[in-house]
Amino acid sequence: MRRMYAAWLTMALAVVAAPGSAAAADKQHQQLMAEIRMLQEQQQQLQQMLGTLADSLKALNTRLDDQTSASRKAFADQTLQLNTIGDGVRVLREKVDDTNVRLSSLTQEMDSVRQAVAQVPPQSVSAPGTGATVTDPTTGVGGAQPPGSNPANPIPPGVSPQRLYDESFADYGAARYEMAIQGFQMYISAFPRSPQAADAQTYIGRSLFYQNKLPEALAAYQKVVTDYPQQTGSVATAYYNIGQVYERMNQPDQARRAYESAVRTDPTSNSAILAKQRLDALNKKD
Repeated sequence: MRRMYAAWLTMALAVVAAPGSAAAADKQHQQLMAEIRMLQEQQQQLQQMLGTLADSLKALNTRLDDQTSASRKAFADQTLQLNTIGDGVRVLREKVDDTNVRLSSLTQEMDSVRQAVAQVPPQSVSAPGTGATVTDPTTGVGGAQPPGSNPANPIPPGVSPQRLYDESFADYGAARYEMAIQGFQMYISAFPRSPQAADAQTYIGRSLFYQNKLPEALAAYQKVVTDYPQQTGSVATAYYNIGQVYERMNQPDQARRAYESAVRTDPTSNSAILAKQRLDALNKKD
């Protein structure tokens, strides 16, 4: 731009110095001056544009710096999260390995329990106060059992009472009712004073009920009532279950008496609440 300005200035001086008419020289001088002013204005505009461009570049650089800082921070945060997740995965793998070891041990103990259960001799369950003798569900062999006597049920070495109960309950939950009955009978025989003995007897009754062995189920539930009278919650549950059996047997009067006994035994229990509902349903049918 400066070179062009100098060139135009040189030409202007040359025209002024050259011979010719004064009017022509003045006209050329005016044109040159006008073009010089235009060049000066263009130069100013270019300078303004360069200033604006410089500001824009500065703002762009600032934004790029901010975005770079934000990206670095986000990357650092993601790296930290990935490291945290990796640590969590390692912990989970360790827990899974430990769980697999425990499951293997439990499986071995379960096999021991089942082998022991398979060796349990047949036993009969008599309904107290009724004189009825219930046939052992696994063999079909019946017979009276002397009062207070328990068949020998060897417990495998290293198997705790809770483990035996849990394994029997697992068989019950999986609908292996024959195995569940044998396991719970073994538990009651070995640990008759256990707080869970009444529950074990209840699950024997339910296992029989789900096999539609209704007289045997009645006898099993009645055994809860007679053998564990101090455990009112279990007794109320037994009465409710007795009512269920009688309903299945289409004997509504006996079912009502059983439900009423459940309510009297433990009025605030869940079994009593369910018994009240069944009483209302039976009364509506009349």
